[in-house]
Amino acid sequence: MIKFLQPPGWAPPKGYANGVAARGTMVFVGGQIGWNAQQQFESDDFIEQTGLALRNIVEVLREAGAGPEHMVRMTWYVTDRDEYNRRLSELGPVYRDAMGRNFPAMTCVQVAALVEARAKVEIEVTAVVPD
Repeated sequence: MIKFLQPPGWAPPKGYANGVAARGTMVFVGGQIGWNAQQQFESDDFIEQTGLALRNIVEVLREAGAGPEHMVRMTWYVTDRDEYNRRLSELGPVYRDAMGRNFPAMTCVQVAALVEARAKVEIEVTAVVPD
């Protein structure tokens, strides 16, 4: 069971949930970056890397019998918040293509760098598959 938490009188968030309550088997997806299954970067473009990172998350979720609809928390680490904000209109379709219209509780922070020098984004997810 997954329940989205929206306090009365709060403006609805755009593209994420303020909170999520869930019961079931927890699935933790470690930070995924925008490289392929052979750990090779195909692009240095932020949007393309994000799309691949999101598709990588879906693949890991699938291994647990889960999908994007089971996500309850998502944390994004970006190396350039200005690019993230500037390219939101491009990011939306890429996100929905991989995740559908599933918007968990989300945090996004800018970091000085990621472990892989070419990575522009790293995303980790927690999902809960109902009992």
